[in-house]
Amino acid sequence: MTTIIARSAENTHWYGQDGSPAYTVKAKDGSDRPTTLRDARKLNLVPSVSTIMRVAAKPGLDVWKNEQLLLAALTLPKVEGETEQAYIARVVADSKETGKRAAERGTLIHESIERHYRGQQTDHPVIAKAFEEAVFEHFKTHPFQKWETEVSFSHPMGFGGKTDLFTRPDESAPLGIMLDAKTKEFDQDDKIDIYDEHLMQLAAYRQGVGLPNARCANVFVSVSNPGLIKVVEHSEEDLLRGWLMFQSLFNFWIVKNRFGA
Repeated sequence: MTTIIARSAENTHWYGQDGSPAYTVKAKDGSDRPTTLRDARKLNLVPSVSTIMRVAAKPGLDVWKNEQLLLAALTLPKVEGETEQAYIARVVADSKETGKRAAERGTLIHESIERHYRGQQTDHPVIAKAFEEAVFEHFKTHPFQKWETEVSFSHPMGFGGKTDLFTRPDESAPLGIMLDAKTKEFDQDDKIDIYDEHLMQLAAYRQGVGLPNARCANVFVSVSNPGLIKVVEHSEEDLLRGWLMFQSLFNFWIVKNRFGA
C-alpha cells in the first residue's frame, strides 16, 4: 500500500549543557541544518520541554488539523488530469497554510512583547502595552518589576528550554512569577480552555530556571481583538500535577529514544 500523506518533519529543539540553544549544526557543505537525535547524542545535548511533551497525544489539536484538512478538500477542486496522489498532496499543503500563518503571527507578537519588556520599539506596541498592564494588574507587582525574557536553560535532569517571561523573588513577588504567552482568537466573553501541556510547560520551566515554587500563568493574547489579554494563573496543585506528568513523559521519551544509553 502506497503512503500518500507523508509524515511531516517535526521541529525538534536541543540545548547544550550550559543552556545555550543548539537548534542547528553545520552540514558538510558549511550550511546550517537542523540538529538531529544523532547529533544530540554526539554533542551531549538535551531535548527541549516541547520536544518531550510531543510524545503525548493532543486530541484538541488533532481535531483542529482534521477540520483544516476537510475545509481544504471542500474548497480545492481537483484539476483535470491531476492524479489522486498529487491532489491529496495539494490539499494537505493547503490545509497547513492556516497553521503556518497563525504560527508566524504568534511569533511576531511574541517578539513584540519581548522587545517591549527590553525597552525597544515593537511592531505591535498596543498589544505589548496591554500585555504588560494585564500582568501588572493581575499580579500587583511594583511598577518597575524586573522581568527576564527569552532565557534559555538546561536542567540537571536532562531537559532544556527557553522561557517567555519570568521574575525572580522580591518583595512584591516573594515566590517569583513565570509567564508563558499564547496567541489565539477569542472575544471578551469567550472561555479560555486550559490543557495539560500548559501546566507541564510552566511546571518544567520554573524548575528549569531554579524557581520551583514560582506562581505560574498563561497570558492569552487575542489576535482577533488587538489589546484583549486574559491572564490565567494556575493553582499549585495543578502545577504539581503538571510536573509529575512531565517527568513521566520525560522518562518515556528517554527510554523510547534510547537516549543517554
